[in-house]
Amino acid sequence: VQLQASGGGLVQAGGTLRLSCAASGRTFSGYTVAWFRQAPGKERGFVAVIKWNSRATFYADSVKGRFTISRDNTDNTVSLQMNSLKPEDMANYYCAASNRVIWGLKHDPGAYTNWGQGTLVTVSS
Repeated sequence: VQLQASGGGLVQAGGTLRLSCAASGRTFSGYTVAWFRQAPGKERGFVAVIKWNSRATFYADSVKGRFTISRDNTDNTVSLQMNSLKPEDMANYYCAASNRVIWGLKHDPGAYTNWGQGTLVTVSS
């Protein structure tokens, strides 16, 4: 499955953005999908994940209560609604997917086999 991330942009602190991850090539429905982010000079870090059946989600502590991950398997998309953005949220955001994720390793970039290109989120203070 090929992934295409979009929706990044420039926003003021406190603002909102909605990122989308669109899948093509095969059905998305059996895949667990996650968002990661990477700021310049930093390692890629986990943001949020949604299980293939939408029955479980998990968030990094730094975004909990501000970000919401959701999916539409009929549309082959996963979205990340980002509210109350902070300057420290500024990064390239990547979506990743795998149909073989062990839920206990959901935060590990190595657990994902398919990656989209990044979409840049810039937050001005």
